[in-house]
Amino acid sequence: MKFLKILFSIVFIVGIIGFAAYYFVPKIIADQVMEKVTVELEDRGQLDNIKEEIQKDPQLQAFIEEGKNVDSSQLPFQTKEEATRVLLKKFKISELQEIQAKAKNGMTEEEKQALLNQIEGKLTEEEMLALKALAYKELSK
Repeated sequence: MKFLKILFSIVFIVGIIGFAAYYFVPKIIADQVMEKVTVELEDRGQLDNIKEEIQKDPQLQAFIEEGKNVDSSQLPFQTKEEATRVLLKKFKISELQEIQAKAKNGMTEEEKQALLNQIEGKLTEEEMLALKALAYKELSK
């Protein structure tokens, strides 16, 4: 009987630790990724460059404009942190780093379309719309 109590206690504690890791680790990683990307973009002045590139590209501008009049309460996420968490679940970190490297070095129209197809293949329509809404909010600041 004592053995069963000890075994049950160990299983219970391991379960709690597993649940905590499942819930909190993605949040911690998402927060770190968002902080790193934001700081990097702001330090290098790339955020302004990204805004300028979007203003120059009417197709990209129209794509982001789709998120303009969306009711964000109906979307699967409303914050950058939540979006990062979703992206980390859907993409490998190496894929996200590859996307970032391509975007940093400049992309051709074909590469942009291939990237968009890759992202659309892994995200639902609602998640894409939520990303567009977040992008529109960020670019409108």
